Amino acid sequence: MEPPGRLPPPSQRSVKRRRWGGLRQQWKLLGLFEIDQQHDFYGLTCRMKEGLAAAIHTSTHTPPANDLSDDDFRSKVTQVHKDFSLETFGGPVFAALRASLGITEDEYLQSLCSESCYLQFISNSKSKADFFLTNDKRFFLKTQNKREIKFLLSNLKIYVEHLRKFPHSLLVKFLGVHRIRIPPGRKKYFIVMQSVFYPDERINARYDIKGCQVSRWTDPAPEGSQIIVVLKDLNFEGQFITLERQRSWLVQQVEIDTGFLERLNVLDYSLLLAHQPLHHDERNQNLSFASLIVRTKKSVNPGSSPIHAGVPGAVLDDDDAGPSPEPDSGLTSSQDRDDSTQTSPRPAGTGADSPDIPDFRAQNRRLLPNLKNPLHVIDGPEQRYFIGIIDVFTVYGLKKRLEHLWKSLRHHGRSFSTVSPQEYSGRLRGWVRDHSE
Repeated sequence: MEPPGRLPPPSQRSVKRRRWGGLRQQWKLLGLFEIDQQHDFYGLTCRMKEGLAAAIHTSTHTPPANDLSDDDFRSKVTQVHKDFSLETFGGPVFAALRASLGITEDEYLQSLCSESCYLQFISNSKSKADFFLTNDKRFFLKTQNKREIKFLLSNLKIYVEHLRKFPHSLLVKFLGVHRIRIPPGRKKYFIVMQSVFYPDERINARYDIKGCQVSRWTDPAPEGSQIIVVLKDLNFEGQFITLERQRSWLVQQVEIDTGFLERLNVLDYSLLLAHQPLHHDERNQNLSFASLIVRTKKSVNPGSSPIHAGVPGAVLDDDDAGPSPEPDSGLTSSQDRDDSTQTSPRPAGTGADSPDIPDFRAQNRRLLPNLKNPLHVIDGPEQRYFIGIIDVFTVYGLKKRLEHLWKSLRHHGRSFSTVSPQEYSGRLRGWVRDHSE
């Protein structure tokens, strides 16, 4: 990898320009921009790659302990480089989480730190965050403000516990939290996440669902265009997520995950949804005995990791009350609410083609597809769906309460996103029930 800010010789630049020229034009059509040497973010992303490579190298040569300690959750490691420094927060925890998801440190390193340029994703998000995508489109890097990072780290223990208790959760998978400092005073926090829409080569429609009406329509791309447009709730009206036997699993998991976010007192998160038609051989493959064995192993034993061994403050498996509030975490108790985690539904597809394992039901597991992104992929009879819950940092504080009052007057009689966490989670659950079959 070339040192940040230093240009290669003219001959190398011309070779690279020819090499990437065609792809650059194609990516621009798709709403993705290659961050090459002419891009404003080139120096920043080169430094991010160099810093991440050193951080991952450290975790690769430090095997995870059998149990995660409180010190692991509070861990902050600073690595100084030539003209910048990178801080890694909770490194042992995220390394364990990556292992539990079946992501090896070598492939994590290869994706994040390859010689190929990052891509800039142009989002219609109202936030001021910058979105970067690894060249293979497997991982997202997103800049966050200090408040959002503090919220995530203060609730990291109960987030990890939720994923331990419900290994097939649809919540976005956070894989790393960092801060880069570039003298004299420039600094950025950023997170690394697994992309919900991976692999995306055949996806033909993408949606961002919030379960409301106001500002929830996006003009589709012109017919025949390759431009990526993320559509919204009103664009999906008249359609259904057709899963048949797996519908009950989806409804239950959305209830479990939104119940968790409700207890965190957050709102304005999105259900990402995409679909693509299944090929004939993919339908038959899911029914084959060999595929069933592989899928069963993947579903029962997602990975050997301290996350599945024990977490400080972990909720015991026989405790149906859900995760207890952590000090200073902003987590609110819900003793007077019918907690969705108290139910133990029968997993989708149980019967002759599912393992009879007690934890399978209690943890709402399903038979995962034999793919690289199995936790966010669900196959129906005709379509493959990509589903995940993202943007989980908006707390229902004073500012959002005032915004709710203002929108109540402005949009009287219409549903909008800024409502209480209880109403928000219930509305999104209702949307999934009403739009699935």
